[in-house]
Amino acid sequence: MAVRGVGRLTCLSLCAQRNARFQRPVFRPLSCPGTVAADFRREEQPSGSAATGSEDRSPKKRFTEVQKERREQAQRTVLIHCPNKISEKKFLKYLSQHGPINNHFFYESFGLYAVVEFCQKESICSLQNGTHTPSMVTEAAIPFRSRFFNLKLKNPSNQTSERPCIQSSNQLPPSSKKLFELLCYAESIDDQLNTLLKEFQLTEENTRLRYLTCSLIEDIAAAYFPDCAVRPFGSSVNTFGKLGCDLDMFLDLDEIGKLSTHKVIVFLFFIRRIALKSSELLYIYGALDSRVRALVFSVRCWARAHSLTTSIPGAWITNFSLTVMVIFFLQQRSPPILPTLDSLKTLADAEDKCIIEGNNCTFIRDLNKIKPSENTETLELLLKEFFEYFGNFAFNKNSINIRQGREQNKPDSSPLHIQNPFETSLNISKNVSQSQLQKFVDLARESAWILQEEDKDRPSPSSNQPWGLAALLLSSVTNSKSLAKKKNKRPASERIRSLLDSIKSNSTENATTANGKRTISTHT
Repeated sequence: MAVRGVGRLTCLSLCAQRNARFQRPVFRPLSCPGTVAADFRREEQPSGSAATGSEDRSPKKRFTEVQKERREQAQRTVLIHCPNKISEKKFLKYLSQHGPINNHFFYESFGLYAVVEFCQKESICSLQNGTHTPSMVTEAAIPFRSRFFNLKLKNPSNQTSERPCIQSSNQLPPSSKKLFELLCYAESIDDQLNTLLKEFQLTEENTRLRYLTCSLIEDIAAAYFPDCAVRPFGSSVNTFGKLGCDLDMFLDLDEIGKLSTHKVIVFLFFIRRIALKSSELLYIYGALDSRVRALVFSVRCWARAHSLTTSIPGAWITNFSLTVMVIFFLQQRSPPILPTLDSLKTLADAEDKCIIEGNNCTFIRDLNKIKPSENTETLELLLKEFFEYFGNFAFNKNSINIRQGREQNKPDSSPLHIQNPFETSLNISKNVSQSQLQKFVDLARESAWILQEEDKDRPSPSSNQPWGLAALLLSSVTNSKSLAKKKNKRPASERIRSLLDSIKSNSTENATTANGKRTISTHT
């Protein structure tokens, strides 16, 4: 079939790359003269430490602008497998003779690797011309020049005595022990949520690696499909990705179909570009207010700690569903922290119009035209009320809809119904079973109770006892036993039930009998 707008969806775990086998060009740099780049700029992602998200008034880049910059950045970058005994100074000195270097860093993953970004693409061609490719007798060659190099030292023994300590960039999230230490010594629950965000969010180096991976794969694909593009989407680009998350990629062959001289017949899977629009929508929501990402990361971490989410497909709630639930909750605040999708649609210009397979995916893409929220609620309050809100949500009859930002009657009998923002006839949580939904509700109620109890008797941060978010991340059984022993009260399940009965003010009413005694009737 003729190709236009087709592609293949790929999910790649970055940790899995260690077993990949490639024939890499080899270069030996130690005897080559040159100058070392004087300045290596390192960018930092925002830590999300602002309390309300309304303080940052600086212009914000569009999603497409960020993708273009990252793509161009990756095209000027090479990946080099280095020996352990290497002089960083001489390594950079050799590379600098091929052109000025804009950025570099090292990381370890069953070996030492260097990621080097040049200022111009021409530097890569110069580097490639100075390498040689190992002979390939039994394997078929792919017609492209790789940017994945293998460095061989000319005189390895001479490097040992002069080798400085090379600092590798850590690409792993903190251990559970380290995380709990950081959370326990935080000054407030707001600080805890921001600390978790800072420790788990994708680092600048990890983000560069993800775009570089797409770019290297694009080099191979372009050997067969010129003008194709490999684009990342999902958690790697929507600002909600955490260290260690999968890399979702899309092989975009749209430009091939636009060229009349190319008539290529391939058998690939179609993918709706709605996945890319969903990534852009989440990017906008994450950029509008600093509390959004902090709350999403914490809720996701909480869900994973209690096995509500898992990397294995099944009847569990997904991270995407949890993210939409947080967005929906923030749309319910007074005043709202996040706008509805319909309101973003009304702000859209003609250039923002987007119809994909009959689905209206139009929304404003310029973040600077969206008015910041005037809501100043703390993260501590939002976290507690998130659990209270969904611990008492009428999942049996209502669905979640971020397009309109309000509860609606469920169109089907699925235990959990979350409307797809763009394909409105679809339920993004159709896989969730009743038992898993009930587990989520029970844990949400228990978490709300824990946070409410700590308001009355909060341990000091210096006590080294799990509190606040740290207490929520402990297993449910451990929490119940430790709290029962500490407070010498009834089991957690009974305390939670009593608490919920007392706060269901909307569903209870007081009545007085004829003999003057008060009774309480509950309507469900």
